[in-house]
Amino acid sequence: MDTRGGDKDGDSLHQNASLGTAVEFVYRPTAADYEEALRARARRSPSGRAQALVAPLTAAIAVTVFALLEDAGLIVWSISLVLTVPLAFWATLRGLRTMARRMFSMVEPYGRCRTVADDRGAVSTGERASFSMDWTVSRAYLETPGLFVLLSGDHATGVAVLPKRGAQHPADVDRLREILDRNLKRV
Repeated sequence: MDTRGGDKDGDSLHQNASLGTAVEFVYRPTAADYEEALRARARRSPSGRAQALVAPLTAAIAVTVFALLEDAGLIVWSISLVLTVPLAFWATLRGLRTMARRMFSMVEPYGRCRTVADDRGAVSTGERASFSMDWTVSRAYLETPGLFVLLSGDHATGVAVLPKRGAQHPADVDRLREILDRNLKRV
């Protein structure tokens, strides 16, 4: 994998394409891509589920402790729980949306992106920046109806998205899935 980055002449693209198994995706990232990725991560990865459940569980525990300390009746405890836990879920979803917008704001300046992936890794070139990564940087991936989501770190803290709409040919989606299956764990 070429790690020089910023190849304006596309040398790394041609190196990957010459392997025969490379797939190319051309797309413009959107905030909705990152929101979809973060919601999928929250549903399917252990760290994502933990992050999504922290606020509702904390709210339920706080209401229960407060009700016990104040000797509140069962009705007060029940009403407080019914009001607080859904509010905490809503806040969690709003938090994911805010996080998605922040992540998007970091990649938005890249503009239109071209990503080429093969068994060694992926090279992504935008209008203003480029980067490359070996598959060892990611520990797993998950798939949504519209995206491939790469998860990095021991607790899947990092998220990279590759929209399926960027596939140059319909078969490229299946070819990328095969490459990812060979190199990463599917979540």
